[in-house]
Amino acid sequence: MKYMLLVCGDDTADASGMAPVEPWVEGLGDRGVRLHGHRLALPTDAVTVRVRDGEVLRTDGPFAETKEYVAGFDVLECDSLQEAIEAAAQHPVAAIGAMEVRPFWEDEDHEGEIRRLDAELTAAARERDVDRLLACYAPDVEAFHLATGQEPHGIDAFRKAADAVFASVDGPVTREVLEFRVHVDESIAFGHALVRLRAPRADGEPLDDMVRVTTGYRNIGPRWVIAHEHVSVALEGRP
Repeated sequence: MKYMLLVCGDDTADASGMAPVEPWVEGLGDRGVRLHGHRLALPTDAVTVRVRDGEVLRTDGPFAETKEYVAGFDVLECDSLQEAIEAAAQHPVAAIGAMEVRPFWEDEDHEGEIRRLDAELTAAARERDVDRLLACYAPDVEAFHLATGQEPHGIDAFRKAADAVFASVDGPVTREVLEFRVHVDESIAFGHALVRLRAPRADGEPLDDMVRVTTGYRNIGPRWVIAHEHVSVALEGRP
């Protein structure tokens, strides 16, 4: 389960004797407990935004005057709350400030959403529907595909490449996913797939290719999109 660790500093505490944070970061990172995190600028650099009666109200500084403030955050993946608490207690700031440990909301199925996105690619290929296909990609997508030998930068270039592929076949494109592994983080994910592509070519020769597809996904809020895609030839005899 994932936990958000809010690192709360105290501007009245003496931090001169605090241990360095780097060993804590490296130790939990090596164990796969700490996924990522970052320091934050001081509260004096914050801007608080409120909307009242349709008017945007901006206030320089934090939303509350307090000696304690959020100095940074870390995302942990632990088997239990107790494990997350133990990791928080080892953080050097815990000795002079406070650590808030809060579990992530659990009703999201990111991997399921990405697998449904991949199924949408299969359906779009079968129908040779370029618009449906492009809806799966980010506007700034970076891709490399064997069929065209091109590296499209952005959705407009990707559309031209997709048009060229569909124009080279006479019928539906069968996209059979033989293997698909997904690793998901909070806002990015990576997929590794073995895909067999089959279709009747316009020149009469059948298309039957086995390819490896490496995909980078980005979470843009309500849905996931493909931000990077690289297609390469699968090694013969290596499923």
